Amino acid sequence: MPSVLITGANKGIGLAFAQSFAVDGWKVYACCRQPDKAKELKAIEGDIVLHKLDVSDGLRVAGLAREVIDEPIDILINNAGYFGPRLEFGEIDYDDWAYTFQINTMGPLRMVENFVEHIASSDRKLIVNLSSKMGSMGANETGGQYVYRSSKAALNVVTKSLSIDLKDKGITVISVHPGHVQTDMGGETAPVSIAKSVSGLRKLIGRVTEEDTGQFFNFDGSVIPW
Repeated sequence: MPSVLITGANKGIGLAFAQSFAVDGWKVYACCRQPDKAKELKAIEGDIVLHKLDVSDGLRVAGLAREVIDEPIDILINNAGYFGPRLEFGEIDYDDWAYTFQINTMGPLRMVENFVEHIASSDRKLIVNLSSKMGSMGANETGGQYVYRSSKAALNVVTKSLSIDLKDKGITVISVHPGHVQTDMGGETAPVSIAKSVSGLRKLIGRVTEEDTGQFFNFDGSVIPW
């Protein structure tokens, strides 16, 4: 049975991923900060196990890795994310900027460092980092959003470096843009539904090969400039 570990699985895209993989018969390690309050996540049927996890807590991440030490993980989806205050030039909260990096950039790398052998021992050997087109320098035509943009641009650098460092282990690492999605972060009026985003991402994940490692993809499968 293939397995997937998803961070931030209690709502939005993470929850939809958990539901989708569980329906398809995957073993799902669903991680979030407050699993006891994750009613929708707890209601999912299938081979799904909930784990309490804050990706900024290094001790807890390491503890979970030890807890499932003998379990191969085919796909790691680093979905947990934080937008932070929507402040512009001259208004930046630097403490919050540091916290945003803890979640969006350091968190995914921490997960990979702790779970790399779980992934390497699997059949699929895939790491998917949920980034954003807002982290693309080539696609930035509007400026602003320094905190979120920089954290996702840094995540893309992490993705690229991981794709090189983990190539000898046969691990594929990609960044993906889920679209401007109707989530708490994206807002109710966003043009892309959660279902459409996750459906596209599942198709992308299903066809990615080792040759695609180090790439930045849109949810529809097209490549986004760094």
